[in-house]
Amino acid sequence: MEKLNPFKQRLGKLLKLEPSGVLFSTELIRNRSRLLWLVLLAGFLGGLVGWAFMSLLHLFEYFLGPEHWNPLYHLGILILVGITISLLEKYLGDTGNVELLVDNIHLEGGPKGIKNLRALIPISLLSIGAGGALGPEAPLVQTSGTLASNLGLRFGIKPKEIRIVAITGMASAFTVLFGAPLGGAIFALEILHRRGIEYYEALMPGVLGALLGYLAYLGLTGLGLAPIWDFPALTGFHRGDLFWAFLAGIGGTLAGMLFVVCNLFWQNIFKRFPAVSRPILGGLGLGLLALWSPYVLTFGEMQINTLIVSGATIWFFLSAAAAKMLGSTLTLAGRWRGGFIIPLFLIGASCALASHALVPQANLGLWVMAWMVATNVAVTKTPLGSTLVVSEMAGLQVFPTTLIAALTALLLSARFGMIQSQRSRHENLAE
Repeated sequence: MEKLNPFKQRLGKLLKLEPSGVLFSTELIRNRSRLLWLVLLAGFLGGLVGWAFMSLLHLFEYFLGPEHWNPLYHLGILILVGITISLLEKYLGDTGNVELLVDNIHLEGGPKGIKNLRALIPISLLSIGAGGALGPEAPLVQTSGTLASNLGLRFGIKPKEIRIVAITGMASAFTVLFGAPLGGAIFALEILHRRGIEYYEALMPGVLGALLGYLAYLGLTGLGLAPIWDFPALTGFHRGDLFWAFLAGIGGTLAGMLFVVCNLFWQNIFKRFPAVSRPILGGLGLGLLALWSPYVLTFGEMQINTLIVSGATIWFFLSAAAAKMLGSTLTLAGRWRGGFIIPLFLIGASCALASHALVPQANLGLWVMAWMVATNVAVTKTPLGSTLVVSEMAGLQVFPTTLIAALTALLLSARFGMIQSQRSRHENLAE
């Protein structure tokens, strides 16, 4: 064990680099410094991957998106895309999914190898760009989490440290899509569990990486900090709004449960057909359903604004919710790739707008946000992340700027403290 003079021992205590009864160690500093740099690199890499993926996605949408084609012509495009997806799966291999990513994070800290990405990236770009009703969040998170995990493997860090780096990559990817650094980081942590955050040691690295990825994405795209969704003004709060939020929670839960049932319905139908034919049938089904409603197609991020300002009838909102539910679950069953978080937000918003006529005294903005969050949480089990994501995407612009100030102060004062009992979990001898 390394012997130091009393001054350096006291300095080690002051800098909180010495667990109780353990001497100050340069190896400890080196390990923590390496992990910090890997977290920063994973965050920046997530922002870079997000920029590249979304840039390519816009190109695919320009050539294949439903808004550029007659519905009948687009039906043919969807069938051709389904055929292409089948061929890519056959020759490039399995794409993997977020469920496998989460399993790898629990068991090994993160996935080993990037083989799945060679199929995932082109298939997801085709799936989403052509109008499939799933969003880019799943492929973005899987790509960034996988690359971050393998970055940790290359540097030979421990599995529990690889887990932190992988979660940081996931958080950065969520942030690129949602524009919500704090919400994206917490979402990445919550989505690994059913009952809240358990890998809490990854919280601050995740927030730091998410913020860095967000800043990198803003720098590459030139985008500002404007909200994505234009919600009704959140003014005139009353105690009664707590009760309406409770009701919205119940309604959103039912909508989320219906989404799960709808997914099982399509899965039971598609499993009767050979796997190679499922993407083709998925494209055919999407094209036919789109002849009924345009809300069957696309993942719905921009459609939410259209719904909010439309002032349409109850039946219109309900049909939009039904169309997105059928379209997104059909997309899943047809082995087209993408995520269902934003489709769930749209389903919740549609149900909220439809039901607001029954409770006109409820604040419309709060009512819609509560439904959106509840619908998503019922499926993904991410209460804190969903709340923060919806709030930040709806225009609480103080989060990114305040977060910068808070993280700056934390990083500058990290090695100094007055409360000597503050320590990380691994320094507790009981663990």
